[in-house]
Amino acid sequence: MSKMIEVRWHGRGGQGAKTAALLFAQAVLSTGKYIQAFPEYGPERMGAPVQSFNRVSDEPITVHCSVTEPNYVVILDPSLIEAVDVTEGVGTQGKVIVNTSFSAEEMAKKLGIAKEQVYVVDASKISNETIGQNRPNTPMLGALVKVIGTLDIDGVLKDTRAKLEVKFRSKPEVIDGNITSIQRAYDEVKNS
Repeated sequence: MSKMIEVRWHGRGGQGAKTAALLFAQAVLSTGKYIQAFPEYGPERMGAPVQSFNRVSDEPITVHCSVTEPNYVVILDPSLIEAVDVTEGVGTQGKVIVNTSFSAEEMAKKLGIAKEQVYVVDASKISNETIGQNRPNTPMLGALVKVIGTLDIDGVLKDTRAKLEVKFRSKPEVIDGNITSIQRAYDEVKNS
């Protein structure tokens, strides 16, 4: 990774966009990269649109503002496509990852961008099957790692497991379910 990459997460309050950005940052930090992770929201309540951001670099990061030209956009809730300009600032090289059961081609038409820029994974289905509830944030973390392509999924899984073991030490099924969901989304995200 020779340049800084910027990620913008779109979700609704309560879906875990902030948590996913933080988990992603912590996992990447453990590889020796420089990172930033921060949310942007105001007085919104559960279900309101929210954004979180990441920056990753091999060198110290000196910018401290919202991400306006993301390399990657992660959409936890596809209904946001109708409510928010989720592709704002995405150039022709940017990638958009959508939690959906639709194809990349169908989502590209809906988003108004080239099919080559769109990746899809049914993170809601994965989380329901592995965690027992619709929490698309951890599966989308796995999808993002795959689409970026330069990060080590094993390192991300190891670091995320360690973080989850602190929070959910008495609930091993929650830990295992989240780790499985990350791996499955990594394996299942596609561009076709």
